Amino acid sequence: MGFAENLQRIRKEKHLSQEELAEMLGVSRQAVSKWEQGTGYPEADKLLILSRELNISLDSLMAAEIARGKADASDSATGTIIISSPHEHVVARCGKVMSSQKFRGGKRSPRYALFAVSDDAVSFWGPQSTFLGWYANAEQLEKEIAEIQDAIFRGIPAYELKYSVRVDWKFFGVSILDD
Repeated sequence: MGFAENLQRIRKEKHLSQEELAEMLGVSRQAVSKWEQGTGYPEADKLLILSRELNISLDSLMAAEIARGKADASDSATGTIIISSPHEHVVARCGKVMSSQKFRGGKRSPRYALFAVSDDAVSFWGPQSTFLGWYANAEQLEKEIAEIQDAIFRGIPAYELKYSVRVDWKFFGVSILDD
């Protein structure tokens, strides 16, 4: 199942109408309908609120997009590597990395997320994915993915993220911190 189906299923399991979910997120009912039809995605801060309010991880909510590789081919790498994320305090062994689609948001919002996808751990939702980090722009994300690919191809067993950004988690979203 993709994001649209997951969102609709979870919303119904929680006995919420589209209007109730929209009110919870501060968006229109039409926005929720659009997300559930698969014709759009929420902004990054709305994804975080969805995750928290519906008590589901971002990885689970977007698992199919990550597993299916909806991102461009340039947004993925294959192989086995251990990736550590200094800002998110995560270490993941994975077979590939995948980026999210571009998130909309405020001026200080991150635009992309990077996930480690493990083909070794497959659940009902597909391959297990682990959130690795946020990125301010496509250039930083592409640079990170290129370096991860290079490390995999050169047989380097571990890689630490270099271009992810530190964020401040607030009640209504996430914003990039100045270093």
